[in-house]
Amino acid sequence: QTAHNAAKLKPSTTSVCTGTANMDFLDDLRHKYTHQPTFLQAVEEMALALEPLFNDEKMGEFYKKAFVLIAEPERVIAFRVPWMDDQGQMRFNRGWRVEFNSALGPYKGGLRFHPTVNEGVLKFLGFEQIFKNALTGLPLGGGKGGSDFDPKGKSEGEVRRFCESFMTELYRYLHPSTDVPAGDIGVGGREIGYLYGQYKRLTNKHGEGVLTGKSLLFGGSPFRPEATGFGLIYISKIAIERQLGKSLEGARCAVSGSGNVAQYAAAKLMEFGARVITFSDSNGVLVFDDGMTKEDLKTVIEAKQVKRARLYSIEDEVSGKYVPRESPWTLEGTTYDFAFPCATQNEIDGEAANRLVQNGCKGVFEGANLPTTIEGQDVLREKTGVLYIPGKAANAGGVGVSGFEMSQNAQRLQWKPEDVDNKLQDMMASIYDQMISSPGGGTLEEGANRAGFLKIVQAMRELGAIY
Repeated sequence: QTAHNAAKLKPSTTSVCTGTANMDFLDDLRHKYTHQPTFLQAVEEMALALEPLFNDEKMGEFYKKAFVLIAEPERVIAFRVPWMDDQGQMRFNRGWRVEFNSALGPYKGGLRFHPTVNEGVLKFLGFEQIFKNALTGLPLGGGKGGSDFDPKGKSEGEVRRFCESFMTELYRYLHPSTDVPAGDIGVGGREIGYLYGQYKRLTNKHGEGVLTGKSLLFGGSPFRPEATGFGLIYISKIAIERQLGKSLEGARCAVSGSGNVAQYAAAKLMEFGARVITFSDSNGVLVFDDGMTKEDLKTVIEAKQVKRARLYSIEDEVSGKYVPRESPWTLEGTTYDFAFPCATQNEIDGEAANRLVQNGCKGVFEGANLPTTIEGQDVLREKTGVLYIPGKAANAGGVGVSGFEMSQNAQRLQWKPEDVDNKLQDMMASIYDQMISSPGGGTLEEGANRAGFLKIVQAMRELGAIY
């Protein structure tokens, strides 16, 4: 059931974190999870976007009940991960897998290894993943997992031993029809290989789609590393052309981050004729006033993927200027047409969003998960003529191609790269169509949130999970 008669959504400048009269149904969640502020932020932002549905005279109470149920994970698995360092000493970290919602298919979502990881962070990521996966049109549920282990500063042997220990606990919960993890921050191709190798040793099974992001040598999909970054630019290009009547050709584009998503987003932007003027990491930002060159990008990719080095270490090797302790969103005097935050959550706050608009930015397209704070989103909603596509839609290309990898594994086939790329482009175009055709009207952001929510609610209702 959908609320086709819901009122047209209007931008709101009120943060749901402060609570509004018709958001009282969230009070129980707020009380239970006060120690998980990042998770609550995701829940409340989604609730704000769905406000017209909650106010619908006929279906409002049903939608509220459904939302509260969806916001509770079906299962949270917590475990310890003991491992041995190079000095022969036993160490241990915490591991989690949040199996959030399986209405549309098996739990699907990445594994993150980072010292900031905790249950609340993974619930925030898993909650976002539910709606992102729904938008892909593929039979995928939502989940997320990881550990507070930090791969940085660890030897190859230490990373391998940790991955093996992590999978020794996690493998019992995985199956192509139950739960299929992938990579995320701190979990790249190397870590996926170690994890899959341990799964194979424990189960004596090969070829199963229990992990995605694998090497092409043992069941991976073409275009999986590129998928999130390429998909981000595909959907952004469509929105810029159809909503603004503009082109990426010659546009000045600010990209934050320098990891997988940022690298391939920059490559595709350059292919479409855009000028990429920033790249960043946690220490500072490289600024390319005239746009980075292909050689610049090659140098950055080598530094990050091979040397695992910081950007300041390559300043003399690229045409850009390195600015320490800054991000693309805090730079003074740098103008750009479009922003692509691809670093981490909450990197664009209210002040940064205002600076973006003042600098002439006409669109913000999220390559990272929730990189814009509530205050930042409020600023973007207020400004007419500024496109804003949230991460659950804009960066869905990665999980989409993960779904394609699962299909290839099930068929014992490997598709041609051009076929995967064409399917990715079609999927991102479909997500855009869902955003603009979602009942209730409003912005692209609001359309993405409603489309994903309504699809999940319909599935849960038909499964008898909501009544």
